[in-house]
Amino acid sequence: MPRSRLAEPLVMLATVVQWLVLATFTGAVVGVGCTIFLRALFASEGHLYGASWGLLAGLLIAGGFANGLLLHYGYRISRSGYKDSPIVAVNEQHGRMPFRTLWIKPLAALFTLGCGGSAGKEGPCSHIGASFAAGIGRILHLNPELRKRLLACGVSAGFASVFGTPIAGAIYGVEMLAIGRIRHDFLFPGIVAGVTALQVSRYLGVPYPEYHIVFASNFTELLFLKTVLIGILCGACAWCFVELLQLMTRLFAKLRDALSLWPPLMPVLGGLVMALLLLFIPTDYIGLSLPVMEGALHGETVPYLGFAWKILLVAITLGSGFYGGIVTPQFVIGAVLGSAFAHLLGLDPAMGAAVGMAAVVASASNAPIAAIFMGVELFGADSTLYVAGACVAAFLIIGHRSVYPSQQIAFSKSSWIFARADLPVGQEKVRLSYGLLRWWSRHRRAKARGKGSRREVPPGK
Repeated sequence: MPRSRLAEPLVMLATVVQWLVLATFTGAVVGVGCTIFLRALFASEGHLYGASWGLLAGLLIAGGFANGLLLHYGYRISRSGYKDSPIVAVNEQHGRMPFRTLWIKPLAALFTLGCGGSAGKEGPCSHIGASFAAGIGRILHLNPELRKRLLACGVSAGFASVFGTPIAGAIYGVEMLAIGRIRHDFLFPGIVAGVTALQVSRYLGVPYPEYHIVFASNFTELLFLKTVLIGILCGACAWCFVELLQLMTRLFAKLRDALSLWPPLMPVLGGLVMALLLLFIPTDYIGLSLPVMEGALHGETVPYLGFAWKILLVAITLGSGFYGGIVTPQFVIGAVLGSAFAHLLGLDPAMGAAVGMAAVVASASNAPIAAIFMGVELFGADSTLYVAGACVAAFLIIGHRSVYPSQQIAFSKSSWIFARADLPVGQEKVRLSYGLLRWWSRHRRAKARGKGSRREVPPGK
């Protein structure tokens, strides 16, 4: 047998062994770090749903000030010049992230969620995972390509540690980097790191909910189309969510510049606005809002406008400068939306909540494959056919928008849309393709000629 035929399988075996070691170690470290954060979060969050308005208002304002001070002054200790965004770190910084500022975002998230801000818990854990992975890559003097893969491992491990979904976490850590492109060489390290982090977190006592949703066994084409309609609705909802989040971010930035406000005061202003809104909006939608989501997944009645209240509070929370995750709110929005409108399509509310939960993640994060696997891991294999069509439909409906402004566009979602590759969604302005514009121009000219010829015909002939 020629030597070259043995070389490749031996190299690939060495690659598997390499990532078994690196990803297992990274996943274990990330699992410990995320467990510490989650335990602190469980001790501080979820106690304000029945609090008085005065207490909520005071805590929101205080939490906003704490966030503002921490995020404004904390990053001054960083000397590397690198941004602490995992997406930017992989796409632009060769897997490098600042390590000295690792603690800032987790602490800011504890202030946000503990004081009633509406956000998520996975962002800090993904940040912890990415920062630890970047630090390990630096200590081991890995090359830039290995650093990028290891950092994606850390993101996957953090996601798995939060939600108990290692496969979805591995894919999410890759899909979030770019729309339309998956680095398959990232998947094995991500899965190994995710499984390890989940097992470590479970061993250290982190609880994970179990959902027992009954999906109809007699799946039909009509039922599939109904789930696709749920996906279209969720995609439109995610579109509104992304647009409102960006609008609030711009409004608070303009207000800061117009009034020359001290930056740490912006989250204070956001806390004040939320406090005023809570005079009219139920307090169920502050914090993580997990009781609302779990109620929807258990088939309980939810209000039609519940998803809108959650969108509004999250947009103000994050847009004004509070820090927190962005995926958990997508879970809540999707579950409430799917449950509220399921009966209009003749679907069980719990099933609608499960489908909607996955579909909003697929669209707002541009991660349809991760969302499908998330549905399988959370609700069982019986959910696959129900979730798949909804996730892909929602992914298309939202277009080229994302809750992650630094997420790049690798490929356009439609042949009728043109978008330059490898630019962040926050910078690229997508437009109609030349072929579609040319067709539309010919159609308009033909229509104009038809009208002109009709005008030239004398009346009565």
